[in-house]
Amino acid sequence: MLKTFLNLTRFQKRLISVTSDGFFLFFALWAAYALRLDQQFWVPGRGQWVVMALTVIFTLGLFVRLGLYRAIVRYLSDRAFLTIIYGVAGSSLVLIVLGYLLQVLVPRSVPIIYGALAFIFVSGTRLGVRMLVNRPRLRSKEPVAIIGAGETGRQLASALHHGTEYRPVLIVSFDPADHKTLINGLPVVSLEHIGAAVVKYRVERILLALEAETTSQRKRLLRQLEPLAIPVQTVPSMSELVAGQARINDIRDLELEDLLGRDPVRPDNARLADSLQGRQVLVTGAGGSIGSELCRQIIRHRPRTLVLFEQSEYSLYTIERELQAINRIEGLEVALCPLLGNVGHLRRCETVMRAFEIQTVYHAAAYKHVPLVEHNLIEGVRNNVFGTWQVAEAAIAAGVERFVLISTDKAVRPTNVMGATKRLAELVLQGLAKRQTATRFSMVRFGNVLGSSGSVVPLFRDQIRDGGPVTVTHPDIIRYFMTMPEASQLVLQAGSMGVGGEVFVLDMGEPVKIADLARKMIHLMGLTEKNSDQPDGDVEIVYTGLRPGEKLFEELLIGDDPQGTAHPRIMMAREAAMDWPELSQLLEELTGACRNFDCRTILDLLTQAPTGYSSTGEVVDMVWCRKHGMAACPDDVQAAPIRE
Repeated sequence: MLKTFLNLTRFQKRLISVTSDGFFLFFALWAAYALRLDQQFWVPGRGQWVVMALTVIFTLGLFVRLGLYRAIVRYLSDRAFLTIIYGVAGSSLVLIVLGYLLQVLVPRSVPIIYGALAFIFVSGTRLGVRMLVNRPRLRSKEPVAIIGAGETGRQLASALHHGTEYRPVLIVSFDPADHKTLINGLPVVSLEHIGAAVVKYRVERILLALEAETTSQRKRLLRQLEPLAIPVQTVPSMSELVAGQARINDIRDLELEDLLGRDPVRPDNARLADSLQGRQVLVTGAGGSIGSELCRQIIRHRPRTLVLFEQSEYSLYTIERELQAINRIEGLEVALCPLLGNVGHLRRCETVMRAFEIQTVYHAAAYKHVPLVEHNLIEGVRNNVFGTWQVAEAAIAAGVERFVLISTDKAVRPTNVMGATKRLAELVLQGLAKRQTATRFSMVRFGNVLGSSGSVVPLFRDQIRDGGPVTVTHPDIIRYFMTMPEASQLVLQAGSMGVGGEVFVLDMGEPVKIADLARKMIHLMGLTEKNSDQPDGDVEIVYTGLRPGEKLFEELLIGDDPQGTAHPRIMMAREAAMDWPELSQLLEELTGACRNFDCRTILDLLTQAPTGYSSTGEVVDMVWCRKHGMAACPDDVQAAPIRE
């Protein structure tokens, strides 16, 4: 029967609503008189019949005028109930006026009793129909718990009530005053009782709707949620909602800073504004993971011009569109200039810097994927070493004031080609800083960036969703981690401090064991680890062994005597540098080896240079191996951790 009713046309449903309202309005009028006159079987007189009929007709017309019959019952809102109140109030006034004009007995309390009964009947019928229609739909929705009883949590509960996927059944609050109360009709419990509440209300998913001031509680929160083996997701922050970047019901996987288990580092915005506002800035590798995040941070400090220098057409197109949207929405009025180009082309780089009168360069263009650089040796050297050299020479020729290199922790006592090339790039800039003083060169060194292309978190997430296995290279491998916004902000901060030739090191916090990170992600995605203790688990962790050039432990400093800076999370390394004549000779020999495709000599030169590179002497470049009749294609270059 319900299905038949739902399949009726809109006109037929409205006709039923009008008929129902007419009947209940007549009944409310009769009941008001019967209650007032205390007559169980009261029969209206002729005049009262006329007044009642005219009142009902006028009320139905008023409901039509107010748009009550345009409202869809299953999506009835608070505004519909206000419409009913206005209509019923108008109906009661009409009853009084008609009684006076037609000289029909209408006791003073009858309009009041009638108004109350009419509201109960008209709104009650709609609530009843809405409940009957929505009940099957609600039962098919996934029951979820919302953590956070603030404005974000309340908005989320309201949005989910009207959505089609999730049914909120529980709210978890950090405020003791909220415990054992109801918010939006949902029971509120404390975090300590979430385990029992999840079982009681059959929760299948947990959604984090935390306010900004509760970030310090996230580590404790995730530690308590992890053993529940229920999927944990989050909703956009209030700043994203206000900026129009997301909707409250845009459910997504946990933020990467949640997995870090610590609060993000806050930058000194005043210093950044002084070094960026109103200036001409160029970012190389602007379409990459780090480069694009740098651009997002820089544009909000309102430079006069932001030049996006990138060799990938699609990456450049994507970041330029995103930045144009930020520019328009936030009214920043920054001139954006997307330029295609390769950092290895000296003339192109110099021409661009002169044309746009660049004052600051952030050099993020590099190959950072450890196994790929190991297997593409010459291209790694050309891009990371010679690319840095050429763009730095272009900056000197164009009169650029400040040049900042984005380096890596793998440049410290490197065991792989990528790290060795990045350390040599640092030495190049240190040599150039000694050769001249007009352009201030500085380097910023940090560890793995969560969420960057090729990083472990997206890889683990995909592997878990595919049912596993999750591939980790070694059970004891550890890495330092930062989020992309956090690392980019500190890069800008450190770059503003440079005087000439400094190597800045970011305090990455405590190192993270990769195997523990994998387990945490498995549990927070609602699954269990499959191992010898739990043979029926969902996802297995498989250890694939260290790849060529991969370390168990990463370092950020070569020496043990770092110097502090004005920012508590930025240190300055004291490390040896090369004089330019000696460095120039090394670069010339390296150029000849690359031109001759002599991978063996390249490895020897990287080892002999003061990079700290400890090479095994084994060449694994794919083309070299194929050319010399050796195995060239490794079976697995996907196991994590694989890069910054």
